[in-house]
Amino acid sequence: MAECSVSIVVLDGHTLNPGDNPWDGLARLGELTVYERTPRDALVPRARAATVLVVNKIGVSARDLEQLPNLRLIAVSATGFDNVDVRAAREHGIAVVNVPEYGTTAVAQFVFALLLELCHHVGAHDSSVRAGDWRTCPDFSYWRHPLIELTGKRLGIVGFGRIGRRVGEIAHAFGMEVMAASRSMNEAPWYAPFAWRKNEELFREADFVTLHCPLTNDTYHMVGGPLLAQMKSTAFLINTSRGDLVDESALADALDAGRLAGAAVDVVSEEPIRPDNPLLRARNCILTPHIAWAALESRRRLLAATVANVAAFLSGAPVNLVNP
Repeated sequence: MAECSVSIVVLDGHTLNPGDNPWDGLARLGELTVYERTPRDALVPRARAATVLVVNKIGVSARDLEQLPNLRLIAVSATGFDNVDVRAAREHGIAVVNVPEYGTTAVAQFVFALLLELCHHVGAHDSSVRAGDWRTCPDFSYWRHPLIELTGKRLGIVGFGRIGRRVGEIAHAFGMEVMAASRSMNEAPWYAPFAWRKNEELFREADFVTLHCPLTNDTYHMVGGPLLAQMKSTAFLINTSRGDLVDESALADALDAGRLAGAAVDVVSEEPIRPDNPLLRARNCILTPHIAWAALESRRRLLAATVANVAAFLSGAPVNLVNP
């Protein structure tokens, strides 16, 4: 049984548990308070008494940390932790932990949901049938968009960690040729054909490019005008990683000019998406609301791992520290 002195506060719990993923595991570790969403100006008042803070996407700044004297742990219920000032947390003696792996299967599956939609436009054809186009068609079959077979096509994977490797395995099962660009090119996968490529080569040769690298100073707007200009006019870009990997204006320009066949993005530079985001009006661009991670099975793994992180810290043996 947890000690009553442990106060656990969840600041933005709705996306992790909209009602189908109970908080029972965290509640057994301390006195639990869950907020579905927290406005920026309410962060410090809500977190002031917390020993443990659980956050998903809400930002925790150095100034916030200065006002949270009881805080000992920030448990990020995600893999990315760029929303927390980890350096300031270290200076204040606050540990920060994340969940390195939980959504590999869900994200890889979603990449192919997007990829297959780009190839077959299932949603558009469903809408066409419901609008009466098939009923009035003189033929037994018609299509509103080109239909693309994947076998023999080249998939370029930028970032070849857990998710990138799983995407490669699925691509191989579809009969695709797989290429990957990675900082460490030291362990080729078991299947063939496979080839390591530098970014420029990968973008030039691929029929589909999918992004699976972290957002850093080096990768910010990595996919901009120069790399997009390397791509075939028949190629497609998929981003389920971080919105700011892509220069959205450059991508919109390439799509509108026909220099790229299409794109599918699950993440954008500012979320929720702003009404002036250029991709909202770009041609042949599929937009989904950051849901690649959100299958129930994935969210259950994420919450279980977050509970385990908090329990390990409270037991004096922390795991998954990002600011040791």
